[in-house]
Amino acid sequence: MPQPAMPLVNASRDARSDTAWADSAWKQLVTRDPQARFFYGVVTTGVFCRPTCSSRRPLRSNVRFFRTAAEALTAGFRACKRCGPRATAWGAPLDEIRRHIEKNVDRRVPLEELGRVARLSPFTVQRLFKREMGVSPLEYQRALRANGLRKALKEGSTVTNAIYDAGFGSSSRAWEGAQLGMTPSRFAKGGKGERIGYCAAHSPFGWMIVGATERGLCWLALANSKAEAEATLRTEFPEAALRRDPSIARWVDAALANVREGDDLVQKAAAPQVPALDLRGTVFQLRVWNALRQIPRGETRTYSQLAREMGIPKSTRAVARACALNRVSVLVPCHRVVGASGSLTGYRWGVERKRQILEAERG
Repeated sequence: MPQPAMPLVNASRDARSDTAWADSAWKQLVTRDPQARFFYGVVTTGVFCRPTCSSRRPLRSNVRFFRTAAEALTAGFRACKRCGPRATAWGAPLDEIRRHIEKNVDRRVPLEELGRVARLSPFTVQRLFKREMGVSPLEYQRALRANGLRKALKEGSTVTNAIYDAGFGSSSRAWEGAQLGMTPSRFAKGGKGERIGYCAAHSPFGWMIVGATERGLCWLALANSKAEAEATLRTEFPEAALRRDPSIARWVDAALANVREGDDLVQKAAAPQVPALDLRGTVFQLRVWNALRQIPRGETRTYSQLAREMGIPKSTRAVARACALNRVSVLVPCHRVVGASGSLTGYRWGVERKRQILEAERG
């Protein structure tokens, strides 16, 4: 069995102070001192424990001491299943990383800097943060800026002040980075001035309505009637200028062709092309919606499976919420996500439509 690496924490400390600390820690381990605040790893088993663990006492020569559970994990040890030291393993380093990003939202914070703050390698910082938070440190910082810009605009701040207070260096960066789906000035007015063309048509799954900005498709909904379909668009974009646009009827055809043909669609010259999408959401929501588009036609995933495939297994509920907020049905196929038992639950446009679409894809 390959032995875990020596604790990284020892590399930067004075050897004599380390030895004294280790000797003191050993005495606390021998007495199972409940006041002890460290972790120990056993090189012969590759496991690390709390000092109060009821497991058999190891030989002193096989023990390595760590001040935090994160240091033990970084050194290659596995958490003991008996005393469960991993429960708090990453809490403190993760909090330090997050706080440092939040304090420096107005500038780019390199991974090396975050590593120094958390006393971890840059690689471990990136892997840990993405696994536990669902996004990378950079994506988290961008989301903070975007949220700051939205909040300032809604509270009446001038566009210029809101852009720079949120940490964006220019208005163009704010438009690109905040993912507002419109310019900051239009967002500040509740979307007033945004032009959305739309077209409604009957489909095998009820009335389908598509809405599009100059950047791409921003709305695709299903309803029982044409009036109900148009009402969904007005409710979602109450301040935008809406106009009927028969020219985008082809995108209804593209959505239906995507159900029938899926990935083969783009290879057929005569088939309607899949439109560009103008998706508006947070960094996390955009990640989920992109993951939905990776599920092959005719297949399904549970919410927990989708979370695991995204590398964020603890975020099942957040993934489900993002699916529920999807504004472009069919083309962003949230209908391909089902309950843990395989039941067709939680579809924004009705469970019966979800069943019909899945059957059409499989057929």
